[in-house]
Amino acid sequence: MRLRTLELAVDGLPTELEGLRIAHLSDFHLGIPSLGERATARAVDWVAKRRPDLVCVTGDLVSRSRGEARLATLLERLPDDMYVVLGNHDFAMSRDPFSQPVQLVELARGRLLSDESVMTEVRGMPVEIGGIDPRSWLASRKTELGPAKAPFRLLLCHFPRVLDRVEDGRWHLILSGHLHAGQIVLPYGRRNRLLLAHPRSRYRNGVYRRRTTTMHVSPGLGTTFVPFRFFARPEATELVLRSR
Repeated sequence: MRLRTLELAVDGLPTELEGLRIAHLSDFHLGIPSLGERATARAVDWVAKRRPDLVCVTGDLVSRSRGEARLATLLERLPDDMYVVLGNHDFAMSRDPFSQPVQLVELARGRLLSDESVMTEVRGMPVEIGGIDPRSWLASRKTELGPAKAPFRLLLCHFPRVLDRVEDGRWHLILSGHLHAGQIVLPYGRRNRLLLAHPRSRYRNGVYRRRTTTMHVSPGLGTTFVPFRFFARPEATELVLRSR
């Protein structure tokens, strides 16, 4: 797996937040036999040691209820200033036959966001953090969380296509997951890759921009359908924000 520090240029970043460090984790899929649990544990330990300003987790935490106890143990290792949204697998809204719905209404640590935004203070600066419920997104592509409330605004949504739906300027930075960087990828030629999962996806992993909004899509840590990855390394990312 990869433990990556990535400098990320963001439009409209306040001077006070220059160099802000955000740990981005996603797609644990705990509760099914997979190397993803080992990758998730390693990622959590790495984040705990680095102690970033914020920790954000963008969904698909568990795939079966037996993963809930393991999830609680892992989250207890992370800083208190953590914000989390759920993904479609947390509600078994998937074609994956190994996925089962769970009841994640409260977390051992951190703030679970569901179609809401909250205010926090980072380095003395007000920051708005919003989170989209995956059920709302799948039902109506909902992205509206009211008017902007802070000089810097961060949105968490499991699904990367949210970038196409948000109003320009509403959010400075979006964090997403969902696609596992393809999970099973067949390289061909020098630079080309064929994704066997979501082959037509526009936002596979990495950094994307639409007008003044920047988005980071995490490759995630776990797996679905099959318990391994191929040419799609799991990753935990520490984003270091820079003004653009």
